Amino acid sequence: MNAPHPALQLSDRIADLLTDPADLPAAWTAHPSWRQSLAHGAPGIALLHVERAATGRGRWESAAQWLSIAANGPVTSGPDSYLYYGAPALAHALHCAARTRPGAYRSALAHLDQAVADDALRRCAQARTRLSRGDLPALAEFDTIRGLAGLGSLLLRREPDGRALREVLSCLVNLTEDVKYDGHLLPGWWTTSGPSGRPDPRFPRGHGNNGLAHGITGPLALLSLTLLRGVEVNGQREAIGTVLTRLECQRSGHTWPYWTTRDYAGAGRKPSAQRPSWCYGTAGVARAQQLAALALGDPLLCRAAEEALAAALTDTAALAATTDLSACHGFAGLAHIAHRAAADADPPGAARLRAATALLLDTAHPPHADPDRQARRLLDEAGPALLEGAAGTALALLAPATGTPTATGWDACLLIS
Repeated sequence: MNAPHPALQLSDRIADLLTDPADLPAAWTAHPSWRQSLAHGAPGIALLHVERAATGRGRWESAAQWLSIAANGPVTSGPDSYLYYGAPALAHALHCAARTRPGAYRSALAHLDQAVADDALRRCAQARTRLSRGDLPALAEFDTIRGLAGLGSLLLRREPDGRALREVLSCLVNLTEDVKYDGHLLPGWWTTSGPSGRPDPRFPRGHGNNGLAHGITGPLALLSLTLLRGVEVNGQREAIGTVLTRLECQRSGHTWPYWTTRDYAGAGRKPSAQRPSWCYGTAGVARAQQLAALALGDPLLCRAAEEALAAALTDTAALAATTDLSACHGFAGLAHIAHRAAADADPPGAARLRAATALLLDTAHPPHADPDRQARRLLDEAGPALLEGAAGTALALLAPATGTPTATGWDACLLIS
C-alpha cells in the first residue's frame, strides 16, 4: 500500500479542531436550524467523525457526541424536511453510523424510515397532480438537495425494496418525458424559475438545469444507481437514455453548461471557463454519466465519461476557476469524485483519474504547507459545514489521501455512490 498523501494531515487537523462541540463559536451553532442541517450543521460534522471512527483514524466517542447533538430535540419531518435537513438528514448520519456499529440506532432509524417514506409518497402524489395539471416542476420537486432524487438516495440504502423508492423512481421517469408548455416542447424537468429556485428576471422563460445538486443530473444518478443495484421500474432504462441524449446534445468537449435557456440550444457552443464542480459542472455530470454507463453496460459511454472527467480535472482554465477546497465545488470534492470514478474505471481511465487525483490533492494541500495553519484558516473563512466548509473538506480528502474506499458510504448524500 502506498504512503498516505500529505493532504491527510490537513484532514486530520480539521477533525481535531472539530472534535469537541463546546469549542465551536456560538455564531456557528446558535441558529435554530443548525442542529438538523446536514449541509451546514451537526449531522455533517457527525459524518466526519463517523467515517474517521470507521477507518480507525478517530474515536467513536467523538462521533457519538456529535450524533447526540443532532438527535437531541424534535426532528422536522414532512414538507419542511429533505435530504439535507430534518428527518432524512439525521437518518443519513445514523445509517452511516450503523454501518460501523451494526444494530446501533435501530429504533431511531425505524421511526425516521417511516417519516422519510411517508414524505416521499406525499411528494410523489404532489408531483403526479402537478403533471396532470400540465404545470412545470420546481427544482425542489426532483433535485438532490431538496427533492425526490435526494430522498431516493436515502430510500435506496434504507428500504430498497419498499414502495416509496419505486414511486420515486416512477416520478423521475415521468420527469424525463417532454412536455408542451406555452406553445413549446420542453424537457419535462424544465422549470419556470431561475437556478435559485425562485423567479429570476435573468431567466424570463425559465431554464433547464444540468447540475447534480439542483438539476436533472441528480435524477440521472439515482436512476442509474438503483438500476446498478437491481431496482428497476417501467421505463427506467429509457429515461436514463433520454437524459444522456439531452446532455450529449449540450456537451462541448469535456464541458457541459450549468443550465440551458430557450435562447441557448447548447450544441456546438462552448461555455466560458467554469469550475468542474460536484454541484454544477463536469465532475458531477461525468460521474453521473459514468454511473449510467455502468448501469446500462455501455463501455464506450463509460470511457467517454471518464475521459471527460480526467480532461476537466487537468484543464488549467477550469482549475483556475476553482477557488476553494470545499466538497461542493472545491479541490477536495474534485479529488474525491476522481478517486470514486477511478475505482470504477478500466485500467487506462483509472490511471488518468488517479493522476488527476494526485494533482488535486497537491493543490488542496501544497507541499510544505502547515496543516494546522491551513485548517484554522479554513474554519475561520468557511466555517465547519459539510458542503462548503471544513468538515466536508476533511471528509472529501480522507479516501483519496489514503487511497482507500469510504467505509460508511457517507458520500451517498452527493449521489456519486
